[in-house]
Amino acid sequence: MSEITRHETGPRMSQAVVHNGTIYLAGQVGAPGESVTAQTQAIVKNIDDLLARCGSDKTKILQATIWLASMGDFAEMNAVWDAWAPAGHTPARAAGESKLATPDYKVEIIIVAAA
Repeated sequence: MSEITRHETGPRMSQAVVHNGTIYLAGQVGAPGESVTAQTQAIVKNIDDLLARCGSDKTKILQATIWLASMGDFAEMNAVWDAWAPAGHTPARAAGESKLATPDYKVEIIIVAAA
């Protein structure tokens, strides 16, 4: 049986789960009420930190799912993403509009990566 390792586990969820060489991150959000730019910057920092704790990095991201409270913020989020995403190692990615946990969140990013 393959081992499952959980990081930052709480009563509702873990921030990262590693199984069979794959890392699954919970949806990452920035500080509520901040700008789309600030939230996205905080999110990619969280992603970097969580992947490092799991022995990986952003060059090993397989898939990213990005939820925006408004697709009107797509270009602003992409400006941060494009500066952060590693050239030649960009993941499969989808972005869409959705109501997030609270109206104060403008961006949420979910990552699947290789360990």
